[in-house]
Amino acid sequence: MGIQPTGEDLRKAVKWVSDERKYNPGKELTAVIQEACVKFDLSPLDADFLLSKLLGQEK
Repeated sequence: MGIQPTGEDLRKAVKWVSDERKYNPGKELTAVIQEACVKFDLSPLDADFLLSKLLGQEK
């Protein structure tokens, strides 16, 4: 993954999403990202960052 987010919770969320995609490849990316936002209690700004960067990489 080529992004380096600031903030410990956001970094943990990015790692968690990466791991989740590795172990559950059939799971919808948007669902995984939404779970990460809740699990790591991300702010709306961090959630938007995560969505834009990770969904943008998928294309």
